[in-house]
Amino acid sequence: MAPPLDHQASNTTVCVMDASGHLGSTLVHRLLRRGYTVHAALHNPPPGKMEYLEGQYRNKKVKVFQADPFDYQSIIQALKGCSGLFYSFESPSEDSSYEEVMTEVEARAAHNALEACAQTDTIHKVVFTSSVTAVIWSHHFNTTSLDVDERNWSDINFCKRFKLWHGLSKTVAEKTAWALAMDRSINMVSINGGLMMSPDLNITNPYLKGAAEMYEDGLFVTVDLNYLVDAHICVFEDVSSYGRYLCFNQIINCNQHAVKLAHSLLSPSEKNSTAISMEDTKVKQQRISNKKLNKLMVNFDVDFHQLDCSEV
Repeated sequence: MAPPLDHQASNTTVCVMDASGHLGSTLVHRLLRRGYTVHAALHNPPPGKMEYLEGQYRNKKVKVFQADPFDYQSIIQALKGCSGLFYSFESPSEDSSYEEVMTEVEARAAHNALEACAQTDTIHKVVFTSSVTAVIWSHHFNTTSLDVDERNWSDINFCKRFKLWHGLSKTVAEKTAWALAMDRSINMVSINGGLMMSPDLNITNPYLKGAAEMYEDGLFVTVDLNYLVDAHICVFEDVSSYGRYLCFNQIINCNQHAVKLAHSLLSPSEKNSTAISMEDTKVKQQRISNKKLNKLMVNFDVDFHQLDCSEV
């Protein structure tokens, strides 16, 4: 691993992988605004995507790479000359077939990325994107009054029992990454994000399995895309960042918020045919804390000329 940088963005090259999703592509644009040089690494892009992005980024400080998460050498190529990696594994939001097999897929991809970082002398920090679902699911999640925070981990057997495949995959992948990071002395932090509010979010998103239970227990949280991007950059640039960070900026703990979210997830035809009750006025007690990240981001220099995520 390389020694810590002073984070002069104009002299810093970072890799964003996977750069083809909403989070990755927004990260690329925001990092460019801050002066970074970016290696945009795409996981298995569809035909024409590479050429399209190369055209979009022409005359900008961006190089576009195809980095198959199961092709170690392609990851090494994308990381060459980079001082940091922003890593995420985004399954297609329209993919309703998110099954147990994704656990092995995500774990292998995470292992390959971290192993490649260990073999890249210039890498000094990794920001690993995980999920709140890697934190909240356990046998005790609805039997304790204590807040859930970064110290909690989802229980693998609990996730298997209730077929919580998103939570299982994110938990195993993140644990795989942490094990390798500690073994290879890789400076890594993780961002455990809530449900990301993206333009194509719909009811088939695998995060939503168990949404009713999350809501009832005060653990259903969402995160705006711009805030999630800011959090990633903040933990990368702040030399004091460490460990895991729960990242969300809204708690869904009342009927009004739940109805609004449910309405946004439905197709136009479903909205017209679905009646949603507004009678329940109870507010669920919030039982999940993001104090650690909030404290870190107090003095973060936010880019107020942020991109509209619908434009990415």
